This record gives sequence, structure tokens and C-alpha cells, in this order.
Amino acid sequence: MRKIMIIGTGGIGSYLIDFLSRIGIYDITVFDDDKLEEKNLTYQNFIPDTVGQTKVSAVNERLKVNGLKLVDEQPFLVLVEKQLKGYDLVICCADNLAVRRMLYRQGYGDDAKLKWLDLRAQGRNAALISYKVNENLVDDLLAGAEGSFSCQGGDWDGSPEQVNCMQIAVAGVASQWIQRWFIDNENVADKMVLNV
Repeated sequence: MRKIMIIGTGGIGSYLIDFLSRIGIYDITVFDDDKLEEKNLTYQNFIPDTVGQTKVSAVNERLKVNGLKLVDEQPFLVLVEKQLKGYDLVICCADNLAVRRMLYRQGYGDDAKLKWLDLRAQGRNAALISYKVNENLVDDLLAGAEGSFSCQGGDWDGSPEQVNCMQIAVAGVASQWIQRWFIDNENVADKMVLNV
């Protein structure tokens, strides 16, 4: 089995977990301490009956309903580098700059101590950034304000008419990247940007 750690089960993570569980060849551990709220149902891959549960538990409930492979649920934050050990690939789907910085400190290219993937979506934009990225770009990639950001973007008014779907697009692109990386890790992009 290929061991994957996914940090964050919101807009991106909830779809990525679904794709990878369907394939059935991954041993997935998911970290997220957030609870599912009703407002999340509009753009995240959850079922209404699980509102109020931790998102990691809600993911397993949805997977169970769909007959898919369950994940190892960890309703906790990832706070220290020691938590990243023991995985073939660590994927950040969280809107948390501190977690991203922890991943990026693991290095780049062939010298990376840890193989990682950083997935982002905000409004009509999305990005996939891997440990293969050029180190000269890192300061720009980690720039920005601390805090939490919705994958819907700052101008989302909460209405269904204004929902953006880039979190689904980047989850799909990441699923393909992960499949190819496990087959031939030299034949994948170091980064990709999606704009609609």
C-alpha cells in the first residue's frame, strides 16, 4: 500500500479523499480538527447527516455510504514535523500557512527529506505545488497573511449562485499527479496554476 497523509478535509481534501479512496490502492491518513458546519455543504463533499461531526469522521461516514475504502481519521492539527514521518507522500489541503511552511522546510527536489504536495484554491484560482518546485520561488509561494482562507475566495457572498468549483478542479488534477508520481515520480509537474 502507498501511505499518504492528507492535511485538511475541506473544499479540496474532501474531494481528493473521495478520488483516492475510489482507486483503492492508498493507505490514507487524514488530519483535520474542524467540525462540519451546514455552510460547508455547499462546496465541500459531505452529506447533511454528518453536520456537527469532525470533518474526518464525516469523511468516513460518506465513504461508508458510498461503499468506498475508509481512511485513518485523526481529528487533530498537524503541529510538529514528527507527525509528518512515515508517509510516502504528504499532501496539504489546509488553508494554513504555518502547515505549508512546515512542509516547505522539508526541502526541495532530490534533496527533500519528505515528498510533499501543496494544494490551494481560492475563488476562481487554484494551484498545485510539489516538493520539486524551484527553491527560488518559495518566498513568493509562502508570502501572504496568516490565517484561514476559504477556497471560495474573499468575495463569495455565501449564495449557491456564487459558488466556485476550483477546489474540485485542483483535487482532480492532484489525483492524476499522485497516480503518475507513484508510477514514475520524474514525470510530473513541479507546479501548476489553474485560472478560470
